Amino acid sequence: MADLPVAALKAELFKALAHPVRVRALEQLVQGERSVGDLADSIDAELTQLSQQLAVLRRAGVVVTRRDGNTIYYSVRDPRMAELLAVARQLLLSNLQDTTELLATLEREHAASEAATGTEVR
Repeated sequence: MADLPVAALKAELFKALAHPVRVRALEQLVQGERSVGDLADSIDAELTQLSQQLAVLRRAGVVVTRRDGNTIYYSVRDPRMAELLAVARQLLLSNLQDTTELLATLEREHAASEAATGTEVR
C-alpha cells in the first residue's frame, strides 16, 4: 500500500508526457533552454497549441520557465529527462524489431506453406 502514492505520482508524470507535441518539445528542451517562439518553429507547432502543452508540462513540474523582457524561455527541470526519452526510444525500437522479426517469420511460414501445397494461401 505504501507504493500507491508513488505509483499515482508516476502515472501523473506519464500523463503529462502523453502528447506528441509535449514529447517533441521535450526532445528539443533536453538539448538546452529555448524560447517559446524558437521552440514552436523547431517542432513546427502552432504557438497557442505549444503554449498550452508547455503549461501542462510546467504544472507537472517537468519544465521550468524564465522570463527575459517579453520572451519566455523554457528548460527541463531535471536533465535526467534526456535519459527517460532515450530509454523510451530504445523500448520502441526494440518492440519494432520484435514485430519485424515476427513478420519475417510469418512470411517465411506462409511461403513454405505455399510451396508445400503448390497453391497460393491468403
